[in-house]
Amino acid sequence: MNYDVADLSLAGRGRQRIAWAARHMPVLGRIAAELAVEQPFAGRRIAASLHITTETAVLLRTLKAGGAEVALCASNPLSTRDEVCAALVVEEGIAVYARYGEDLATYERHLEQTLATDAHLIMDDGADLIVALHRRPAGGAVVAGIEETTTGVGRARALAAEGRLRFPVVAVNDTPTKQLFDNRYGTGQNTIDGILRATNTLLAGSVFVVAGYGWCGRGIARRAQGMGARVIVCEVDAIRALEAVMDGFQVLPMAEAVPLGDLFLTATGMAGVIRAEHFALMKDGAILANSGHFDVEVDVAGLRQLAIEEESARDHVTAFHLPNGRTLYVLAEGRLVGQSVAEASPAAVMDLSFADQALSARYLLETGQGLPAGVYDVPRAIDERVARLKLHELGVGLDTLTEDQRAYQHAWHLGTTS
Repeated sequence: MNYDVADLSLAGRGRQRIAWAARHMPVLGRIAAELAVEQPFAGRRIAASLHITTETAVLLRTLKAGGAEVALCASNPLSTRDEVCAALVVEEGIAVYARYGEDLATYERHLEQTLATDAHLIMDDGADLIVALHRRPAGGAVVAGIEETTTGVGRARALAAEGRLRFPVVAVNDTPTKQLFDNRYGTGQNTIDGILRATNTLLAGSVFVVAGYGWCGRGIARRAQGMGARVIVCEVDAIRALEAVMDGFQVLPMAEAVPLGDLFLTATGMAGVIRAEHFALMKDGAILANSGHFDVEVDVAGLRQLAIEEESARDHVTAFHLPNGRTLYVLAEGRLVGQSVAEASPAAVMDLSFADQALSARYLLETGQGLPAGVYDVPRAIDERVARLKLHELGVGLDTLTEDQRAYQHAWHLGTTS
């Protein structure tokens, strides 16, 4: 088995942390037990580019329990946990190519090493693996892919729109049991967690500017508000902006928000959200952070060019001293702060997302191979099953429709006068 990790001696610590995560992922545990009996992935190779966290390790153990041969690389150098990498190699025999803080050249080499396993299924978070594969000549064993995050789904759709996508990709990010829970509650919590760990700042009484009011932005805004911040939302989408207003937030264009904000958080998936023209208008001491997948939302390179001096203020915090005498602080190099500084989304919510991943992998390798190239939703039956399993684990029961109600549901002639 090939691998490239920082230190195999960290495996013991990794095993301990993975066990803690697994305790809080009962749905995935139930699916793993099912897959271990049925072995739907026997003889199949899965190549994954994911945030290498303890929760991700539980997903990979689930795939391996179902018979898969798995190779893994990072989807972000700053979200990699070296102890998890070591445990996956030593305990699970998984080929891992990842090190915390690896440079871009190493990151790209690891993508190529993962693809060299000639996988049947690609499991991606951000679509770097999918894009790297499409830069190669056509061919190979890949029959399908799975994409975990908003940015990656957008990239897969862009490939499909150009007629270049070679295989079906299931957009796990867009399914309700992922989007409504992981994005809103998981990212909402880990983003605030990352900001607080990096800065130890007091949110109460501060002006907290959230760029983007998708599911991640909704979760972040609500949690910042709950901690006493006055939240301003910036949006380009009229419907989302209206929703933010109805949810009680002030909505402003970024140009009007920048002089007011104490802390800025981007969650858009778009490049150049906070740019050079904004930096000069910000308060002294303003904090800038990003929760989007790529480090393109805050123009850190542009800020670096404007600054007369740059220094490390504390772990994960870089100070940029501007000619106007003000200092701005960027967290985690502009990379996604909840994954880079905090511990990613809690295991209890990743239980849903990774259950979607595992069952979607089974669906694609067993019944979805005849799908034309394109981006597809997670089958509704998978989403509903994951939700029902989670409710069962939480001890929550559901009502069921009576026969009369079922008849009423599907009959046009029944009404108040019938």
